[in-house]
Amino acid sequence: MKPDNPLLKILACPLDKGPLILEENGDALYNPRLRRRYPIVDGIPQLLPSSGEPVADQEQDRLLDSA
Repeated sequence: MKPDNPLLKILACPLDKGPLILEENGDALYNPRLRRRYPIVDGIPQLLPSSGEPVADQEQDRLLDSA
């Protein structure tokens, strides 16, 4: 997914309904409030609650620095 995709403005976390951040490599969407990452597979965000992966503290810092 590209950063200028208009879909990014309306996508929300399935758990807290808040905005998501596109990771630098474009392979996942990230929720910094819950520290969860949602993968993007074949250009389609996987936004089911069960698809989210927890993010470790060090990874959290890296993701926020690159955002």
